[in-house]
Amino acid sequence: MTDPVAELGEQFARERYFADEGLLTAVHLALVLGRPLALEGEPGVGKTEVAKVLARVLGRELVRLQCYEGLDAAQALYEWDYPRQLLHVRAAEAEGRAVGALYDESFLLERPLLRAVRAAAGVVLLIDEIDRADSEFEAFLLEFLSDFQITIPELGTVGAAVPPVVVMTSNRTRELHDALKRRCLYHWIPFPDRDRERRIVRARAPGLDEAAASALVDAVTGARGLRLLKRPGIAESIEWAQGAHVLAEEGAAWPDALRRALGLLLKEQDDVETALANAELLGLT
Repeated sequence: MTDPVAELGEQFARERYFADEGLLTAVHLALVLGRPLALEGEPGVGKTEVAKVLARVLGRELVRLQCYEGLDAAQALYEWDYPRQLLHVRAAEAEGRAVGALYDESFLLERPLLRAVRAAAGVVLLIDEIDRADSEFEAFLLEFLSDFQITIPELGTVGAAVPPVVVMTSNRTRELHDALKRRCLYHWIPFPDRDRERRIVRARAPGLDEAAASALVDAVTGARGLRLLKRPGIAESIEWAQGAHVLAEEGAAWPDALRRALGLLLKEQDDVETALANAELLGLT
């Protein structure tokens, strides 16, 4: 029998996402059981990318709800296009005709959750950085995830013909409610081991040889062990590799290229100074 988790790993790898067995198993079970997938981990470890890759693997549209402080249900669900409604009323009055229905679908503005519910072929719904939203929004979201339907008072209830595949991410800036976690299949994404990060870097920075990729990954691993304000994620490793590769192609020695492109890896000046103070340890000399 074919191992579905291994097969999923091959599909992800073809999209240049090299996931470990734990993450692949979580994704597989979420798909089979129809459960939302809650991914936590430090920024830059590839949580959001899971949803993007999964959409490509499944051949589904990706719908993204970016969370932020103050996000409310109307901004996530739907809104009525009041300026268009007003123009419609004025035009009807000017032409001496009946105004007609103001609350029909022609004046409805779809927001991510309504779009995900109404998609005929089903979508991958990415609820990104849920920890940035207020706790009240979590309570609303819990209700939405229970039945994937939305009630629009003027139009009635809209249910999903094909339930969306839901991927929810959190950087753990605050704890999520237990009720929301219980509704989901939970998985923590750690930083990758050296071998997997080297594969990722080489796939995303074409032309980088094995020795250069190994030196870069060793430097990234060493940097994560320092007392930094913000430890670099995989996204920063890829950017650093791409930037250093450009400088190396222009003639810079690899350690010098890494040092000069350090701003792509570290985003705080204090962290850059800490790394430079440990340049020998990180192989930047």
